[in-house]
Amino acid sequence: MKAIFDDRQRLHDPQHFMANGKTYPSPESPERIARLMAGAQAAGCAFQPPQDAGLGPIAAIHSAEYLHFLRTIYPRWQRIPDAGPEVIPNVHPAARTDNYPKSAIGQAGYHQADTACPIGPQTWDAAYWSAQSAITGADLIAEGQRAVYVLSRPPGHHAFSDLAGGFCFLNNSAIAAARLRAHGLRPAILDVDVHHGNGTQGIFYDRDDVLTVSLHADPDRFYPFFWGAAQERGTGRGMGCNLNLPLPRGTDDAGYLRALDTALARIHAFGADAVVVALGLDAHIDDPFKGLAITTPGFQAIARAIAGTGLPLVLVQEGGYVSDALADNLTAFLRGVS
Repeated sequence: MKAIFDDRQRLHDPQHFMANGKTYPSPESPERIARLMAGAQAAGCAFQPPQDAGLGPIAAIHSAEYLHFLRTIYPRWQRIPDAGPEVIPNVHPAARTDNYPKSAIGQAGYHQADTACPIGPQTWDAAYWSAQSAITGADLIAEGQRAVYVLSRPPGHHAFSDLAGGFCFLNNSAIAAARLRAHGLRPAILDVDVHHGNGTQGIFYDRDDVLTVSLHADPDRFYPFFWGAAQERGTGRGMGCNLNLPLPRGTDDAGYLRALDTALARIHAFGADAVVVALGLDAHIDDPFKGLAITTPGFQAIARAIAGTGLPLVLVQEGGYVSDALADNLTAFLRGVS
């Protein structure tokens, strides 16, 4: 299986992660790359760098205002007296229709949902090439490949069209789906990350040309909290084109596979001819976030079920954090696909 990655994706190295009122080292560290790459290579993947498709495919998903913010905010932040080493918001608007301030501090609050997405000096470069990797993966599918693994890091599924959050800046899975649409395909996005793909849902919520499906730990007591309920089905033309399958904390392989059957039936009913798999591996029983209880063999079974659709697959890396099992989980998934 072909795999896509650019070394510039290592440049983003977040130093702060605040949770529960305390600051921790960020779980979304560059060390993830080494472990994921080892897991992919063990499954027989051969890595190649992405092509640079330019800003257009990214701007098909993200607003010009937001992209300008991501590209320019770090040097602007450094001009603030006694500014910290990373862009981290401390104030937020009550609604997206509130005033858009000129202040770097105010714009950080507008465009960053939480404290899990600090912006450093090379965050934009890393996010840009993470997105380009996803674009190249979609292009290879359009050219006839049956499955491509994209090591997108930083991840993307919590990023809305104009809002970063949850370690995510550019929504790589959404960008890949839009690229498939540009090639004339009808894609579904299947998000198997332990967290709901709230940014992806928000991007396509009023559209009927991309189906979004997410299996995740029930958000009533789990990030992202405010999105991911079963009653969120889309709006306008998008009504019925969003399916959320929230799962009880601690759901095991068998329970997950039952829910996956429902997800795959909806993808079939949508008439999808390609699937972007938002490939989170953080549903594992030993992942630091402790949301679900999927085993390493369970990931292989999940992958076999998805591959059983017979549809071409763009496998875009989302979550899955540093643990002893991370590489093995990816190896198991990729072997289940191939």
